[in-house]
Amino acid sequence: MASDTAAVRREVISVLDGGEHEIIEAHSGPEVIELAHELEQVDLVIGDIQMATMGAIAVCLELRLQASYDALDEIPFLMLLDRRPDVFQAKRCGADGWIIKPLDAIRIRRGVAALLAGDRYEDASFMPATVLAGEGG
Repeated sequence: MASDTAAVRREVISVLDGGEHEIIEAHSGPEVIELAHELEQVDLVIGDIQMATMGAIAVCLELRLQASYDALDEIPFLMLLDRRPDVFQAKRCGADGWIIKPLDAIRIRRGVAALLAGDRYEDASFMPATVLAGEGG
């Protein structure tokens, strides 16, 4: 779980902490990259789009780049977005899923479960009603 904001880390960890998952906190993007290399296995990265030195977009891009030349295994990435327009960037950088803030336990659990199962998770929060109804594009 990567965020430079303690409250965001605590919120996500409190939802997932229960013995089923081992959760490691990172306070910056460079720390995520370092941990990805140091740890024997990383099943999922949850990254906050807003981190001071290297946000989730840059982290996701770097992980994808390193996986492309086999420096790392492909790691599923769940991005925490500040607003609906950030979905464009999450898609472009190769995130496997995203949750739009404000966060809640249900969407966090669903997103994590989907990515750990090898699926995608695309939070539909704040999506225009015409798109949800299948009328728009």
